[in-house]
Amino acid sequence: MIKFLNSLQPLGALLLRLALGSAMIFHGYQKVSTHAALHHFVHYVVTLGLPYWLGYVSAFTEFVGGILVVLGLFARLASGFIAINMLVALVTVGIHQGFGNYNYIAELAAIAFMLCFYGAGALALDHKLGLS
Repeated sequence: MIKFLNSLQPLGALLLRLALGSAMIFHGYQKVSTHAALHHFVHYVVTLGLPYWLGYVSAFTEFVGGILVVLGLFARLASGFIAINMLVALVTVGIHQGFGNYNYIAELAAIAFMLCFYGAGALALDHKLGLS
């Protein structure tokens, strides 16, 4: 049974990548889709007491990082940036918005940390290109 489950590890990593990456792409695209949306998000980040440039970093980390995670390309690096982004979101936003948002952000951070530490798995471009 253990050998069978071990043989499914690449599929498990793929499913985690798809879950994290699709969530990041969805939320990141909402922020970078138009100049107005990006400007609005950057202004929101400033109201949290953070420097304005972190708004740009956060939005593009979510969108571009999500794409990289789905592809499994530079997945450890992208997951690391996403994990940091989610921890900042957890501390600045999540704890003030109730358990539902707090829980969701914490889960995304946990998945990002897992992919950062474990890697993208055998079904990733990193593995195919010999980058893992």
